[in-house]
Parts: sequence; structure tokens; C-alpha cells
Amino acid sequence: MTGLAGTRRLLRLVPVDTRGTAVGVVWAVLSLGSGVGLMACAAWLISRAAEQPPVLTLTFAVVGVRALALSRAAFRYLERLRSHDAAFRMLAALRVRVHAALEPLAPAGLPAFRQGDLLARLVDDVDTMQDLPLRVVGPALTAAAVSAFSVALVALVLPGAGAVLAVALLAAALAVPLATAWAARRADAALAGARGRLAGDVVELLRALPDLAVAGAVEARLAALETQDRELVRLTRRQSAAAGLGAGLAALAAGGTVVAMVLVGVPAVRAGDLGGVWLAVVVLVPLAAFEAVGLLPPALSAWQRVRRSGARLLEIVETPVPVVDPPAPRALVVGRVPHLRLEAVSAAWPGGGDVVRDVDLDLPPGRRLAVVGASGAGKSTLVAVLARFLEPTGGRYRVDGVDVRELAADDVRSLLGLVGQDAHVFASTVRENLRLAAPDADDPALVGALRAARLGDWVESLPDGLGTWVGERGAAVSGGQRQRLALARALLADRPVLVLDEPTAGLDPATADALVRDVLAAAGGRTVVLVTHRTSDLARLVDVGLLDGVVEVAAAGGSASAAEARVLR
Repeated sequence: MTGLAGTRRLLRLVPVDTRGTAVGVVWAVLSLGSGVGLMACAAWLISRAAEQPPVLTLTFAVVGVRALALSRAAFRYLERLRSHDAAFRMLAALRVRVHAALEPLAPAGLPAFRQGDLLARLVDDVDTMQDLPLRVVGPALTAAAVSAFSVALVALVLPGAGAVLAVALLAAALAVPLATAWAARRADAALAGARGRLAGDVVELLRALPDLAVAGAVEARLAALETQDRELVRLTRRQSAAAGLGAGLAALAAGGTVVAMVLVGVPAVRAGDLGGVWLAVVVLVPLAAFEAVGLLPPALSAWQRVRRSGARLLEIVETPVPVVDPPAPRALVVGRVPHLRLEAVSAAWPGGGDVVRDVDLDLPPGRRLAVVGASGAGKSTLVAVLARFLEPTGGRYRVDGVDVRELAADDVRSLLGLVGQDAHVFASTVRENLRLAAPDADDPALVGALRAARLGDWVESLPDGLGTWVGERGAAVSGGQRQRLALARALLADRPVLVLDEPTAGLDPATADALVRDVLAAAGGRTVVLVTHRTSDLARLVDVGLLDGVVEVAAAGGSASAAEARVLR
């Protein structure tokens, strides 16, 4: 992200608290300005005290030193308090904005990002954005204001010295940050990406650890991570070395300016243009003034980090949304089972060709339909279309006769209770996992949903019952139990349309057939779409009236790139 246009995009992304940041800058200017005043007052006091005047002539300066010392600390505290409060408010708003942009991408748009790298963007890159007000805008404005004040103060005592200080501060403000940025340019450019790649590989290693252990590939993966970590350490050290270079150059510039002020001030004293007591003020004030200039090299480095992290966040925010809501969505009629209809629908995942093509499905209220087909035929893609995770590339999808392009995607999704192939179970209790679907449900209702999913006996056998912890991603339960928990959650949500995508995955055939029967019996008047590759008992389910029909989704021409549907029964 470069240029003025990139900066504008970044500023539109980051909700900076302008008022809070401005107040923080004011306190910072007062704090550093107090430091400059303290240096000037102390220098005059020391020089004047060396002449051993009456003590009363020093009283004002003594009081000034004490007051400025205390005010500097007080203003610094107020600056930190106000500027960090503004930064944290900005971070909270930015996190909401990024998550709001991420939510519509699920699930079709998420494969564009590695999970670990996405986590690094949501944590590290978002946190980096607090540097914009804290370490970029604030220090730059503070340095400009304090430098102007210092030059004015010195010029008031000796105009020539003020001009020298102005040139020195301007030169240091330009040269030192640029030298620091040049030294850190490669590290700054590579650091955010290196962190994201390392985070992605660590997450992948943790998830694939059992398979890697069986394959004997753990050591090789750990060695690769160690190599990445060494590279990350090298980049961090290079960035730190550049920051050290900036601090050293700033100190060198300050020392050089002090020497220059001596060369200007001593002749002025000899010529009678400057009192000897004021020479110390002219010579020592630049030391305090350069404290403000010393903020600029870190500010430029922080700006580089902000730009890199901002570009990574903009990739999320600017990723095209798979399903776009209309400007003025039509309202759905609630409280009844809708009529869903797909008419010659084709669909594709982002970046690929059509997976399903010219599919017709008619789902009037209460219909129970099974969709079967081989792996790769497009069954899950069809489910994604029904749930408005994918926009059809052709044909029409209607709800009660209304094209879904005229409806809000969330309104359409609110009609469906969806159980996917890899249903997610949260690291919580059985009770809390179920209450995601119905927050106000009592324990008898939860147990009833579990019984409908054939988990009644299982939950009663648990030591803590509904309060049993299921572990990270349901690690404490079996794959079949995890799938049935998700199914119970969908039943508890009581949506008018129930879409079950391979609900019997991980179950033995007898349990799978019994579960399908129980769920269909518990569905009541809901519309049910059962997606499965198992066809063993579907004909009998049609015969006894639990299913109205079976639709086969088959790859057209023997290819998974296209599909057509045909009614079997």
C-alpha cells in the first residue's frame, strides 16, 4: 500500500478518535514544553547562582524549576492516560469493523486466507494500528510544536542562536528518520508477513500433529518452524538495530548542535550581545529540544509498520463478499414454513468453475427430500446456495416466490437450521453448546433435543450431565457425538427448514439409520433436506412416508465441474 490513495484507504479503515488524540497531543506538548522550560530555567539558575547573588534574587527561578519539574510529570501522566484511552477506543472500533467485514466472507471467502495468518491479522496487525495515533501522529505533531517553541525561546535570547537551532532541528528531523527508515526498510517490509506465515504453520502443525506423528514427520516440521523463527528473530534484530541507529544519530545531532551553540554564543558574550548568565540557556536548551526530535525516527518506523499491517487488514476488508445484500432488502413473512425453489441454478466457489449446473429443486412447506451423490458431485455446494453462502452463477433461487437477491442474506439464513459435515463444537459445556441455538432454553428442552439426536443416554451417563466440558473443538467427545451435538443444536433452534449435510458422518450404519429416522420423525412440519452419500435405507424411508423423495446430484459428463439433479422416487 503506497501513495496518497493508499494512505486515504488506510485512514478510512482506522476509526481514529480525533478529539482524544488531539487532547493527548496537547498534554504531550505541555509535558515536553515543560522539559524545555525546565532546562532553560535550571541553566539560568545554575549560572546566576555561580555569581553568588542575594538568595531572594533566585527565588523565582527555584520555584520555576520545581513547578516545571512537577508539571512535566503531571502532563506526561495526563498525556499517557488520554492518548492510550483514545488508542484503545480506536482498537475496539477497528476490531468490530474488521470482524464485521470478515463475517460475510464465511465460508466461501475464507479459503483465501490461511487460518494462522488470519489470526495474526486479527490480533497482531490490529494491535499494530494503535501506533498510528500513539507513535506516528502524536509524536510528529508534538515534535513540531515543541521544536517551534524551543526555537522561539532561544531566538528571544539570541536571534542568531535561534536560527542555528532551527536549521539543526529541521536537518535532524529529516535526516535521522530517513536514515533509520533506510536501515529498517527490508525488516519492516518482511516482518508482518513473516509473523503471519509462522503463525499459520504453527496452527497447521498443532492441528495435524497426530497425522504428522504417525508419518514420522514431526521433526521435519519442527525444523522448518525453527528456521522460520530464526528468520523472524533476524528481522526483529535488524529492526531493533535500526531503532538504535536512529537514537544514536539523534544523540549525535543533539551534541553537535550544543557545540554549534557554543560557537555562536561565546562570541556573542564577548561582543556584549549576550549576558554571560544567558549563555547556559542558549547552550543547554537544545538538549531538551532534541528530546522531541528523538520521537521522529521511531514515528517513521511505526508508520512503516502501520502501513504494512494496514495493507494486510485492507485485504480482509476489501475482499469481495460472496453474497451481496440489496440496498433495500424486502421483508420476509415470518412464522410460517417457506416455499424454497431452485430453478436451473448453477454455482461455483470463488476462483473456480461451476460445481453445480442447471439444478432444479422444489421444496414446498413440509417437504422432506434426500439429496444423494458421489463425493465432488456438488452436494455441499448446493447446501451453500440454499444457506446463501454462495451466489448462484446462473438460474434463480426463490423464497416464497421472491428472488433471494432481493432479500437480506441473514434473513434467508434465519429460515434454515444447518448441520454441516464438520460441525463446530465450542470449548464449553454441553449445555452452553446447545444454548447457542436457544439462549433461553431450560434443561428439559436441552435434554429433549439430545434425545431426538440419540444422545439422551449418553448425556445421562456423563458425571456432570449437561455441565460436562467437551474440550477444544469437542476433543473430549467422539466424532459421532460431536455431529449429533450439532444436530441437537439445529433441532433446538426450531428453524422452519432443516438442512442436514452428511449428518451421519462418523456413525456406524445401524446408528446412522436410526438417527435419520429419529430426526425425520422429530422434524414435525419442517421442510427437511437430507444430504448424504448413503443410499442404503432411503427407499424404505420413502416407503414409510418419512421421506417424500430422493434427488441425485451427479457430475455431468463424469466431471465434478458440473452437476444436474434428477428425481429418483
